Amino acid sequence: MKKIILCILAIVVAYAFSTVHNDTFSKKALSKKLITPENTEISFKKILKKHSGKVTVIEVWASWCGDCVKAMPNVKEMQTNHPNVDYVFISMDKAFDKWQAGIEKHELKGDHYWATDGMKGAFGKSINLDWIPRYIILDKKGKIVIYRAIETDFAKIDEQLKKLE
Repeated sequence: MKKIILCILAIVVAYAFSTVHNDTFSKKALSKKLITPENTEISFKKILKKHSGKVTVIEVWASWCGDCVKAMPNVKEMQTNHPNVDYVFISMDKAFDKWQAGIEKHELKGDHYWATDGMKGAFGKSINLDWIPRYIILDKKGKIVIYRAIETDFAKIDEQLKKLE
């Protein structure tokens, strides 16, 4: 009986954490520094400010990530279907040159940044990163409307972008 109760409790807790939704980023996340393609630092807060007033899709990805690569055609289709949306790509690559090569290889259109300490690093922890690719959708006011979408959620992302445009 105890095992059944513990299993049910574990499922409820896992479900609760999987549906966590934030509508703003934490101060910790906003203060994190990322690297630009010019190899300079910029805070996540400044990146978001740059896209203020625009619907924005943030994709957290890495060139070594098989699921990220498989999702690229869907990302390109999303960009074609929603050309007025801003796209921000944050890489979890392990090296600057691998990140740059990934951008070029996949012809990613948008703004690019690199979290130098990877998925388990400070930036990843500050946004509760547990999987890549990860998509975060912001409305024109910068409010998070989708906090956690993955490569299987493109229909949900498309539906949300249609509402926001």
